[in-house]
Amino acid sequence: MPAPRGFVEVRCVLARRDVGLNKNKDMAAGIETFNLKEYMAEKARLVNEALDMAVPLRYPHKIHESMRYTLLAGGKRVRPILALASCELVGGDESVAVPVACATEMIHAMSLIHDDLPCMDNDDLRRGQPTNHRAFGEDTAILAGDALLSLAFEHVAARTTGVPAERVLWAVSELGSTVGSQGLVAGQIVDIASEGKEVDLEVLEYIHTHKTARLLEAAAVCGAIVGGGGDTEVERLRSYARCVGLLFQVVDDILDVTKTSEELGKTAGKDQASSKTTYPKLLGLDKAREFAQTLMRKAEDELAGFDRVRAAPLYHLAHYIALRQT
Repeated sequence: MPAPRGFVEVRCVLARRDVGLNKNKDMAAGIETFNLKEYMAEKARLVNEALDMAVPLRYPHKIHESMRYTLLAGGKRVRPILALASCELVGGDESVAVPVACATEMIHAMSLIHDDLPCMDNDDLRRGQPTNHRAFGEDTAILAGDALLSLAFEHVAARTTGVPAERVLWAVSELGSTVGSQGLVAGQIVDIASEGKEVDLEVLEYIHTHKTARLLEAAAVCGAIVGGGGDTEVERLRSYARCVGLLFQVVDDILDVTKTSEELGKTAGKDQASSKTTYPKLLGLDKAREFAQTLMRKAEDELAGFDRVRAAPLYHLAHYIALRQT
């Protein structure tokens, strides 16, 4: 099975899991006082205001209500925060990254709407509320997802200012490859084809590096692109975000079997009920937790060459994702 661009197989990560521990300690030195909770709350407010303005409630009202229902339903805003933090890490001003940050959340909202449909994951609950198709009907939900996807590209092209045109085009191209047949769609189709079947670690990695990690990767990469990052910086952030994205999925799999629906705000045990292969199922719960720690350390390694203060948000974000309980 072909690997995504620049993909570093997780088996290699496991083999090198103790490499870079000293570098990680150096990275941690001097940034212990960083307050991630305050940082994420501040950035989330900025993103929420921008998203609210990007999708006003107007005619035809039903489609915009449906778009806003999922887009403004809260959530951690990890993807847009990744974009903003990556922009600042390479020396850019966060204001230039707000459009790409919003675009990643629009694409994410689209993926949630479509993933929850009866023909996909068939879920009734998302963030503690009825899923979009339950609230508005399948027809409207599909159209809302389509509208959010197209708006994401329009928003980057029309709203990005103070950035050279070739970099805006680069970011648009990155987002396009993220969604398409070598990105989210690839992960989704292989995931669907694998239901009820025994799959190995290679296939499971393929699914989640595409279905989950690819959009987090795009968020970090696009933030670095519009922030003026060089090729080396962009690729290091790509590798960092790929590890964080896969880490996000491993932790999601762990929470799915260790938490209740009330604690998660979505249907717990859904993967097990649908016979999907997950990391706890394939590796066992303890090994899955060990794998999550390995991915966190690898993500830290990719930040070692950056300014420690500027890297603090991304360093702590990796820890947050590894230790989250919802």
